Amino acid sequence: MIFKATDINGALIVDVEKIGDERGFFGRVFCHREFEAHGIDLQIQQANIGFSQARGTLRGLHYQLSPHGEAKLVRCTAGALFDVILDLRPDSSTFKKWVGVELTAESHTMLYIPEGCAHGYLTLADDTEIYYLVSQYYHATAERGVRWNDPAFEIEWPITKGLVISDKDNSWPDWQKSTVNSD
Repeated sequence: MIFKATDINGALIVDVEKIGDERGFFGRVFCHREFEAHGIDLQIQQANIGFSQARGTLRGLHYQLSPHGEAKLVRCTAGALFDVILDLRPDSSTFKKWVGVELTAESHTMLYIPEGCAHGYLTLADDTEIYYLVSQYYHATAERGVRWNDPAFEIEWPITKGLVISDKDNSWPDWQKSTVNSD
């Protein structure tokens, strides 16, 4: 696996190191030892899948409060998406910064999202599927979110018109009116 740093502390782009021949290729998509070598002890508790029928479907930005904070390893398994990480760790030098990475089924590229960061994505193609490994079990009482267009973060989404967004994701309060640690 090939690990590349992003502009968010601890967030990584993970590419598959492909070993190929005339049949195709083989590559590792997760290896605990390789993640540990990069300072990450990712203990997988859940694997999730999300499917969106329409291009322009926006999901997120979601996170869970401590002690249920989630680290994630995400990959697009069909179609294409713009995946966003927003650093909500007050003690981080990249606090309130975001990074967006295009993930496609063809690239096999993955994104590691550290605990304490919000995560969301926008589909760039119809029939897009995301698959992700998660370090914590889902806790409904710990779930929080940041609105996709909150002016506090100025996230630059590649599509902004005609989006398909749930009422829940569209109604998260402005950042100034909420905090990461509030109930």
